[in-house]
Amino acid sequence: MAVDVAVNGGVGSIISISNFAFEILAFEASVRQSRMAAARRRSIRDQHAQDVATYVAAGGEESVQRVITGLYAVTRKLDQWYQRQFVDLSLSQGEWAVLSALARAPEGCLTPSHLADRSSVAPSSMTHRLDKMSARGLLERRPDEANRTRTLVSLTDDGWALFSTAIREANVVESETLAALSDAERHELARLLEAVITGLDDSEG
Repeated sequence: MAVDVAVNGGVGSIISISNFAFEILAFEASVRQSRMAAARRRSIRDQHAQDVATYVAAGGEESVQRVITGLYAVTRKLDQWYQRQFVDLSLSQGEWAVLSALARAPEGCLTPSHLADRSSVAPSSMTHRLDKMSARGLLERRPDEANRTRTLVSLTDDGWALFSTAIREANVVESETLAALSDAERHELARLLEAVITGLDDSEG
């Protein structure tokens, strides 16, 4: 066919046909990607339904299992993305735990022993972790003015900037996760989850 076109239509016709063929291939690739995305969505939904049915058959209450299994499925999917984000930010999960704990600390600082307790690691392991993060300029250590035997750890400006970058990037993915819900539905879901959290506080009291 290329020979016929070259004789009858010239090089311009060959280029036109090549462009048309490229557009067809691009369209087919787009369709395949859409189908693969739909298949992934179906597989998550189908896996959730199967898990719920299994737990109910084993004696679980359906309404409870639908909620708890659903929460687990969402958390597991987000965790997969968070792990990739840690790699992109050159952070280990343990280092992220330190960043997050310091960013959320009421006074903006914690002791190394407090950080070790929160992370369930030995103090020596936490010291090594803090050394690495300090070398990157993410945190600083200083004596506690109220108790000179204690050391306080806090984020540097670079540490806070990295934490803020991670949160903004994650918020994009988290928003996409909730894209199927309207604003009103998001607020209602948040209200219900906060009621569950309040119940956890009451049960521990």
